[in-house]
Amino acid sequence: METLKTKLQPQRVKLIFNPGSGANDESPLQIMAVVKEMQARQLIPELYLIEPDCNLKEVVDEAIAQGIELFVVCGGDGTVSSVTKALYGSAATLGIVPTGTRNNVALSLGIPTDIAAAVAILSAGQRLKIDLGLVTCDGVSTPFIELCSVGLFSMLFPSGDDIQHGNITRIGDFLGILTTAPPSEIHLFLDDNQEISELGHAALISNMPYVGRNYQVGAPDAYHDGLLDVMFFADLSKLDLIAYILTGVGTDNPEDPRIMHYQVREIVIDTEPAMAVMADDISLGEGSVRIKVQPQALSVMVGATASHEGQ
Repeated sequence: METLKTKLQPQRVKLIFNPGSGANDESPLQIMAVVKEMQARQLIPELYLIEPDCNLKEVVDEAIAQGIELFVVCGGDGTVSSVTKALYGSAATLGIVPTGTRNNVALSLGIPTDIAAAVAILSAGQRLKIDLGLVTCDGVSTPFIELCSVGLFSMLFPSGDDIQHGNITRIGDFLGILTTAPPSEIHLFLDDNQEISELGHAALISNMPYVGRNYQVGAPDAYHDGLLDVMFFADLSKLDLIAYILTGVGTDNPEDPRIMHYQVREIVIDTEPAMAVMADDISLGEGSVRIKVQPQALSVMVGATASHEGQ
């Protein structure tokens, strides 16, 4: 763990802003506030506004070629995930100013939603190397920073996310999937050679301590412990799963004892019939997946409340 060095000269920063995160009518004020706070700390932002179908990998690669070392994401977990994928394999550092709906990554890393406080971390916080997950599905490997899901949660997410953002016309789609989705025979192959086979609806593999609606599913240092948290929902009915989604888990609401919880470096999941797979809100297809942890794969600026054990 190290402090980002303060430079005598202003530091160029790539500011990647998603105007579609959070409340859209707040975006202009948020941009101005972020730019003002960054300039006050000798951080000179080069602004890029995310548009549909934009190529963030090209944006990031071009900025790195121009000597930029710090990339600041202003958005929610989906935007953070997209930039993480673009930064994967580089030596650049990620900074986060959370303006999204859930902001699980920021919460996990001790980054507040207050813009001034979040920007202050970019120059006065700590740089920490965190783990990522890597999921391989249909021969394609995709890094993820927060969560990979197999099964019902992956199927429900698109309509559920639209509902959460105010599109109540998707309630019918949500209920339709919930009522008709059958369970599958789910086979887990853990890295200690343990095999589990049960009829069930879903499995979640998390790299962060907080997922979903800010539910705590892992230890505070889950993002740099070299392990992934696996939650297998075999004994729970669909109604139980919905109750889980609505109430969550955490300090005041302990995890349901029927949920099988494991920690692994690598896991293979086979489903029959094939179930949907999603990584950080992006659909990857269906079927067998291999998921493994990538230790210390990304440098991130984190807050004082983030767990720094072992760094």
